[in-house]
Amino acid sequence: MKLKFSTLPALGGILLMSLFVVSCNRDEDDKLKSKLVAEFDAEAPLEWNHLFLEVERYAAGYRPGPAPRALGYMGLATYEACITGMPDYNSLESLYSGSGLNIPDADSKLEYHWPTVVNAIYGNMMPKFFADVNADLKAKITTLTDQLDDKYQAEAGQKVYEQSKSYGISVAEAVWDWATTDPYGHNAYKNPFGNFETNEEYDWQANFDSAGDWEPTLPGPGKAMGPYFGKARAFALANNEKLALPPSTYFMEYSEEPNSEYYSQAVQVYTKNAALDYNTEWIGEFWSDDLLNVTFSPGPRWTAIANQVIDAEKSSLETALETYAKVGMALNDAAVGCWNSKFHYNIERPDTYIKKVIDPSYKPNLYNPSTGDEGVTPSFPAYPSGHSTMGAAGAEALASVFGYSYAMTDRCHENRTDFEGKPRSFGSFYEMALENAWSRVLLGVHWRMDCDEGVRFGTVIGRRVNQLPWKD
Repeated sequence: MKLKFSTLPALGGILLMSLFVVSCNRDEDDKLKSKLVAEFDAEAPLEWNHLFLEVERYAAGYRPGPAPRALGYMGLATYEACITGMPDYNSLESLYSGSGLNIPDADSKLEYHWPTVVNAIYGNMMPKFFADVNADLKAKITTLTDQLDDKYQAEAGQKVYEQSKSYGISVAEAVWDWATTDPYGHNAYKNPFGNFETNEEYDWQANFDSAGDWEPTLPGPGKAMGPYFGKARAFALANNEKLALPPSTYFMEYSEEPNSEYYSQAVQVYTKNAALDYNTEWIGEFWSDDLLNVTFSPGPRWTAIANQVIDAEKSSLETALETYAKVGMALNDAAVGCWNSKFHYNIERPDTYIKKVIDPSYKPNLYNPSTGDEGVTPSFPAYPSGHSTMGAAGAEALASVFGYSYAMTDRCHENRTDFEGKPRSFGSFYEMALENAWSRVLLGVHWRMDCDEGVRFGTVIGRRVNQLPWKD
């Protein structure tokens, strides 16, 4: 409505104008009571993701898929909870409302302390995702929650602290409730060789039809890990996108003929293992992250890389929340797509073929320092490589935030004495993803085609996540 000030008495006009301005200012104050998320530092999510890596290292059943899944849900929850303080970003909730996600709205008339909101979400969801870890790890989760709560309560004041914590918990509970509706992802850690929720069991022998099909390798559990994780919920990957290109793309059809591509790639693995020089061993061990109790797993490795970048860049809370959401969701979708593909194509490991066709005494270079086991191969089909798929997806997500030419030195395993963890420097996240993929050939656990397709497939998955409507 247009106001015609010339028809008003002078004093009345002034009074009306004053009331109008006061009213507008009050409305603006109501909307802008909370500081913007970008005005806070990244302490809360950074501390929680450091702890995540420590907890997950010792958590049985979380590799390969459940750990990336937890990162995806917690990353999405913290991002959505703070979205009203991130004016340049969009909520993604509507993308998932059809599958039951319903996140409580923030009250525009209340002030929120965003680090408290974030701490409340991690403090609520981490114990649920890691319900069965040992008492020491549970105590560390409680301790971090309390330490940050005490700090933020002093910063925010009692009233703002309480309403911030209450809102964070409500978002955490909503996202957790949604997570539990995924019958293949929820509680997958409780039965890594079948499906805990549906009681489905996987019989690798029933799926062994011909030469070249996967069979368990020793040392190992003698059965397949994650056979149904490919059916878990994805955040950005459509059902018809959950399958990698076939091995025939790389001219790989089973053959024992020395002039075949299959035999040639086996020789490549074999000779790289035979010539185990310092650089080969360094690269293989640097990227391994295969082994429970030794390191975090391959997907969360890219959260460890994100932690280093966020710390080095002194990133804002806003940038950190975008980063952890994108990386977590990309790693989840990479695990889903990769494991769906692994059990669809069911390709044997090089270990099996080399022992059968080339050298019965062959052993891969993967060594478990905690058990003394030598010649270890992960216990699931080869194609495509999980390391390569998750690595490329994580790299693509990180590059979308920090740039495609971001150079860094990865110090994930600095000062380790049980394997060669000396830092390595790279010119970009993609360069890191390529070396991560190639390391699997050097360790002797993957065909070259597994790694090539993993990088291609993971890059596509990372781009699907980046293409979600984060911003207008």
